[in-house]
Amino acid sequence: MATNEVVLRFDEVNFEYAHNKPILSEVSFSVRKGSKITLMGQNGGGKSTIFGLITGRLKPEDGDIHIGRGMSVAIARQVIPRDELELTVREFFERCFAQKVYAIDPKIDAVLEVVNLHAPLDRKISALSGGQQARLLLASALIQDPDILLLDEPTNNLDHAGIEHLTQFLKDFKKTLIVISHDADFLNAFSDGVLYLDIYTRKIEQYVGNYHNVVRDIAARVEKENMANARLAKKISENKEKVNFFAQKGGNMRKLAARMREDIEEMEDEKVEVRKEDRTIRKFVIPAQEDLSGPLLTISSFTMMKHHKVVQRTANIILKKGQHLQLVGPNGIGKTTLLETIASGRSEGARFADGVRIGYYRQDFSTLSPDETVYKALERAFVGRPIDEELRRVAGGLLLSGAIMETKIRSLSEGQKALVCFAQLILQKPGVLIVDEPTNHVNFRHIPVIAAALSEYKGALVLVSHVRSFVEQIRIDEVFDLDK
Repeated sequence: MATNEVVLRFDEVNFEYAHNKPILSEVSFSVRKGSKITLMGQNGGGKSTIFGLITGRLKPEDGDIHIGRGMSVAIARQVIPRDELELTVREFFERCFAQKVYAIDPKIDAVLEVVNLHAPLDRKISALSGGQQARLLLASALIQDPDILLLDEPTNNLDHAGIEHLTQFLKDFKKTLIVISHDADFLNAFSDGVLYLDIYTRKIEQYVGNYHNVVRDIAARVEKENMANARLAKKISENKEKVNFFAQKGGNMRKLAARMREDIEEMEDEKVEVRKEDRTIRKFVIPAQEDLSGPLLTISSFTMMKHHKVVQRTANIILKKGQHLQLVGPNGIGKTTLLETIASGRSEGARFADGVRIGYYRQDFSTLSPDETVYKALERAFVGRPIDEELRRVAGGLLLSGAIMETKIRSLSEGQKALVCFAQLILQKPGVLIVDEPTNHVNFRHIPVIAAALSEYKGALVLVSHVRSFVEQIRIDEVFDLDK
């Protein structure tokens, strides 16, 4: 239950990267103790930057950030950095504290129970699935027992059971919570307020109410402002016609025309700047490799994890051109590992047709080179000799234009990396498309467009996704449950 005590306040905070990329402009907002807040805005708009400012990892150019006296802050990050993947579970938790914590194992066991994760403490993080790593990230914040909990895309990679477990936990959570997520239903289950970061003004708009109500309020406000401006524009146009008529007359008519010009100027001033909505990526098609026939991918056997042990299973999967397969199973069973071994050609039980191009969308974006620019990453994916005009057209449709094209991959938000991967697939024109959790980090406005592109893909598709509402929009010919 929220109280009137303010535990976090931004006062006219400005922030920019490298003096040429402004992110926040005179941002002001406050968060009350015990409130559960959604932080929303467009990919790359600066949501994670705000979290960095709250934790102190980043410093503002101007303005002040106030955190209540004695209040502690912990963040559950979006992803585990690559340089931490070889840590054991125990070593990962030990890094959560500035000083050594003695008898830490019972504390770890207790917090893993909270997030419903069963993993040996000496297991390396790289051996855990994406969903298990997501639970680990949440546990790493909870073990610090913070007064202010920050969650950055906490539902990414979680299966249905994991999302339900997390939702109930957040409903029962008694302290202050701020969440970044693109999962509308998840957010609506517990939010009592929204901080909306407008990518155009670089300011925060603060709303009270649950997530769905706030989204409706924003849409209603935009519609109201548009209607008011339309009425003013019509009146201005009518008065201008009268002014032109009266100005040609003499005496009092000219004086009337002068007064009407003043009225027109006042009406122009009354027009409000309508808040722009987040842009949505344009509808796109992933072209399939042509001149292919017969079986493109055959899977006769695979390995999976069962109770932390590797199990061999047989299968009889034959995918031809135009056939779409969904792989399902709980977190930790080995879906991502299976896709990776198939895509890399290391799976003994999977065979591709000769000459088929494989498009692979990895949920961790490790197919991207951090030090490459966006332009170079797309140029590398181009089939045949790269054509600058075509490359930029594809990129622009996915909101990757202007300065973004010369930005290094490591400087992009996770959502922007996802769009780079889709642009690569368009330019690659694969015969077999392997896609692992494509909605992670992606703005909810883009999701129907991505679903349509996958549904209309004319090659062979293998898909893993836990987002039921997303999968329901895609044509699926066969579902293969690894657990059965």
